[in-house]
Amino acid sequence: MKHLPDQTRLRVASYNIRKARGLDQRRNPTRILAVINHLGADVVALQEADRRFGDRPSALCRGLIERETDFQVADLAPNEVSLGWHGNAILIRKGMRSTDAKRIDLPGLEPRGAVSIRLNTVDPLVIVGTHLGLTRYHRRKQLRAITNGFGSSDHAVIVGDFNEWSPSVGLEPITERFDVHAPGRTYHAAQPLAALDRIAVTYGLQLCASGVEDGPLARRASDHLPIWADIAVSPGRAAISNTEPAALHCAADRG
Repeated sequence: MKHLPDQTRLRVASYNIRKARGLDQRRNPTRILAVINHLGADVVALQEADRRFGDRPSALCRGLIERETDFQVADLAPNEVSLGWHGNAILIRKGMRSTDAKRIDLPGLEPRGAVSIRLNTVDPLVIVGTHLGLTRYHRRKQLRAITNGFGSSDHAVIVGDFNEWSPSVGLEPITERFDVHAPGRTYHAAQPLAALDRIAVTYGLQLCASGVEDGPLARRASDHLPIWADIAVSPGRAAISNTEPAALHCAADRG
C-alpha cells in the first residue's frame, strides 16, 4: 500500500483465473500466482477460483498462496476447501486489515454470487468481487442486488468479470452511484476482443491509473487477462452522491 498526504493509494486488481487452467489446457496454479505477483496489487479479486461442483475445492492451494505470494485469503469461504463463494475470492496483501467479510447471493437462472470485505484504510473502503451472469437481464438484477448492500456514506469498489460486451449499455443500475471503467480488452487472452473485466468506483474516489496485464505469461495462464487500478481514498469525502458527475481522476498520474 502506498501513502499520500491525507490519502491512501492502493492498487485493486481482478483476475478470472479459469480454475488455473491455461490456454495450453494445463492446470498450473504456480503460473497463476506468478501473474498475480507481477500485478503489484494490494487487493486482488479472483473469479473462477474454486471448482464448480461438490464442495467446490479451490484451484489454488492456500498453502501455495502462503508460500509463493505476499497475500492472505479473505475469510469468505463456507468450508475448508474453497477460497470463496461461487468461485469469487479476495486476496489481501499481508499486513492489511479487513473486516465485515460477506457472501452475497445474486439472482438469476445460473448460480452466481459476490463477495465483499471492508478495508481499514484512512476511510473504510468496501471491496466487492463478482462474476456476473451471461444474460444482460440478470446482470442488471445482480448489480442492483450488490449495490443494495451499501450505506449512503460508503466508499466502495466493485470489480470483477462483468460479462458485458457492450461499452455503453447493461450497467445502468450502478451508474448513478459509480463510475464504471474498463481498463482495456481482456477476453480472449490470446487475442483480446472484449473488455469484460471492469472496475466501478463510487463518486468521490480518485481513479489515478489503470491497465491490463498482457505479458506473455498472462496470455497463457487463463482465458482472461487481469486488470488493475490505482485508487486514492481521501478521508472524509462523501462517497456515494448523485450530484457528482464523475469520479475524480488523478490526471497527472494516468499511465
